[in-house]
Amino acid sequence: MLHHPTLEKLQHLRLTGMYKALIEQMNMPESETLSFEERLGLLADREITEREDRRLKTRMRQAKLKHNACVEDLDYRSARGLDKALMLQLTACRWIHDGLNLIICGPTGVGKTWIACALAHKACQEGYTALYLRLPRLFEDLSLAHGDGRFSKLMAGLAKTDLIILDDWGLAKFSAEQRRDLLELLDDRHGNRPTVVTSQVPVDHWHEVIGDPTLGDAILDRLVHSAYRINLKGESLRKRYSKLTTATPSE
Repeated sequence: MLHHPTLEKLQHLRLTGMYKALIEQMNMPESETLSFEERLGLLADREITEREDRRLKTRMRQAKLKHNACVEDLDYRSARGLDKALMLQLTACRWIHDGLNLIICGPTGVGKTWIACALAHKACQEGYTALYLRLPRLFEDLSLAHGDGRFSKLMAGLAKTDLIILDDWGLAKFSAEQRRDLLELLDDRHGNRPTVVTSQVPVDHWHEVIGDPTLGDAILDRLVHSAYRINLKGESLRKRYSKLTTATPSE
């Protein structure tokens, strides 16, 4: 008779993991052979697991990743210059803890964004917050925020996010306002929280994209000099998979 009020109390306390585990124990006669401490331990373990799962789902939803990518699905067979040893090092997430950046360069379609999202997914699993941003869209949002008074709040939120992806770096030359905003963002994060940048433009040409020698030096000093680098090459994977799906078997 004790079980029903206990279940109601667990629900009232929002201990959903313990609630589900207790129902399972009630329906398993073999659980009667366990001691009180063992059964309580199982309930507590289930509650911890449920809470961790909910927090992970929240972090993944807030990250807004472009791809549902996982590091376990990385393809090392394609000849695109992906260093497996480096990727194994990055998946350990120590670089995130140390506040080091990551730069992924290469032609379109070789998987830059996918790799970035896979690493962000892994970061979320390890308890870090992440956020995917297309740099052109971010510049638009920051420009609007200057006008409507949201700029400080928006920048504060970006500064507190553990891992940020800036996708499509260098699609167009930066304006003066964009250079200033980018420097402020990177300065807030420098040495504390990592930034991942993906770009079709080689790092050697980033000064030309930034457009101002002085601010260019300041931006690259905060971004490049404390960064891991992945330089990809080869044919577009999208094009290759398109060929595979459209090809017809020979008779």
